[in-house]
This record gives sequence, C-alpha cells and structure tokens, in this order.
Amino acid sequence: MILKYFLAEGVVCQHQLFVAAAQDNPDDILQELPSPILDDVAIHKPTEQSRLPSEPQDSLDAMKIAWRYQNLPKVQSTLASSTRFGHYYDVSKTMEPEIRQAAKCHRFYLPEHLSQSSTTHSPMLPSYSSLLKSLQEVIHKEGFEITVPASMSRNILRVGVHSLGSALWGDDLSCYDNPRHRHALTTFLYGLRALLRSSLSVAVVTLPSHLVQDRALMGSITRLCDNAIALESFKGSERETNPLYKDYHGLLHVQQVPHLNCLASQLPDHKDLAFKLKRKQFSIEKLHLPPDLSETVSRVSRSELVGAAVAASACGSGASGTKHLDF
Repeated sequence: MILKYFLAEGVVCQHQLFVAAAQDNPDDILQELPSPILDDVAIHKPTEQSRLPSEPQDSLDAMKIAWRYQNLPKVQSTLASSTRFGHYYDVSKTMEPEIRQAAKCHRFYLPEHLSQSSTTHSPMLPSYSSLLKSLQEVIHKEGFEITVPASMSRNILRVGVHSLGSALWGDDLSCYDNPRHRHALTTFLYGLRALLRSSLSVAVVTLPSHLVQDRALMGSITRLCDNAIALESFKGSERETNPLYKDYHGLLHVQQVPHLNCLASQLPDHKDLAFKLKRKQFSIEKLHLPPDLSETVSRVSRSELVGAAVAASACGSGASGTKHLDF
C-alpha cells in the first residue's frame, strides 16, 4: 500500500516512474494505483457544529462526562498538519487509465530479464546486477544525471522496487539462517544509493523483513536506508483479538529517519503509531490506549479497609483471618 501511494503521487505530480518487480507484473501494480481526490473535500478541517441561538455558550463548552477534564487540551489522533503536503487518494477506486497513461513509466519485470543477466563474477546476484544496469540506462537516457546541464527541463524519477530480497529474486535470505548470498542485498543497496545520489531520483523499496532470519543483517539493511519504516500487521497474531487494538489493523514502527548533512537526526514527536485501512483511505494515527477495561473496581471498598485494620491490630496477638493482610 505504501508503494502504491508513492507511485500514485508520482503520477499526479507528473514524475517519471520506474517500477521493478519479480512476482507481480509492473503493469498490474500500476493498474491497482488508488484514485486521486482532486477536490478540497479531503482536506482535514475542524468540524464546527451550528449553534442554536437559544443555546447558552456555557452549555456547549461544558463536558458531559467529566467536568474536571474540561480545561485539558484535546487529543488529536490523526497526523494532520497546518499545511497540505501531497494529495489524497481513494483506495476503494483505481486510478483512471487516462491519468495513469499520462505519466511516463519504465518497467522492469525480472522474468523478462533473466536471459539478459550477466554471467561475469560479481558479489551481486545476476537479478540485482540486471536491475541496477536497467536503472542506470534509464537515468542516463532520460537525462536525470546531475552532470547534465541545468538548461534541460528535468523532473524527478520515482523508483519503486517491490518485495526485494525475496526468493523470487534468487536471494536466499528468507530461506536459511546462514544464507549463501549474505552480502548480495547489501551490495545492491550500496549501488542503488550511488545511483540515487548522482541523479535526480528517489526510491522506495519494500522488503519482507519478517522472513529474514538474521537480525544483524536486517540492521545493516536498515542503516543503508535514509528512511526506514516497518508495518506490523495484527492479522493472525494475539493482538488481533486484543481489545486494546480493536480500532487498528497494525502498528507502524519508525526505525530510521533521514540524517543527511547533519550530525544528529530529528526524532519524531510520536513513536507509537498505528495504521488502519478504512473503506476509502489508509490512515496512520497516534496510538492511544482506551480507558480501563477491567470489570473489577480498582478502589478499595469499606469492608476491605475494616478487615485490613482488624488484621493489623491483631497481628501481634497471633490472630488469624480471611483477608490478604491477615496473619
């Protein structure tokens, strides 16, 4: 879903796309892009209820549940900002072909490039080498290199790589605890970073991290990225039936934030984030725990206090009782 949002934003902004995949055909991925919402309906504005002339102002401002929380600031769950960045999309609809075909897209489908893979000795897999070579040709042909004179009209190249590191790419990271091609993926990421730094390009790479057995290798892959997030789904886990997470479909973990040209990166204000897939949108919100769901009263009753006092007075005389504090 994140990759589809990234590619859809490129189509709306008239950027060129480069889509690479090993399982799904890039044409199928492009046909499933969400439809953009081009009006002002999707702008998050505070809803204001119309006040009747006969209603006093005090009755509107008063809290109905707990009056002592009236002066506390209201909690905003959605990650909204004062300025609008990007566009909004309706995931219940797919993008119209006229809008999608207006953007220039370059495709890399691995089964079509297997015969063209190089047989020379390289620390990378043939599939990764072929992908880097194809991307380099597109960058050079379309003039996205930084060395190209600025007089040429250029835009941004958006690179989307789907499910990199899976067995379909010929990598065995997800198959063994000690894979034979241990450094193939990290070598590819070094080459990809070199291409992106020397061109007007940006890339989003999805990786099935739950299949990678080596946590140290996963940490190296994360550090090679400028920004890394992980989506943890509740599907099939104990949290799916946990009432604390009933309003969400999973958690979003921010594992790496950009720190380009600075000594220390700026940490996000809120680290506890959750996502949920609504009928028309993919929403990321701050994770808030609901009120206490325990069925028993947390306050100590008067009878328990009396029993505790009797036990405290009789503990020196060796009396016994039925309360927890009795001896």
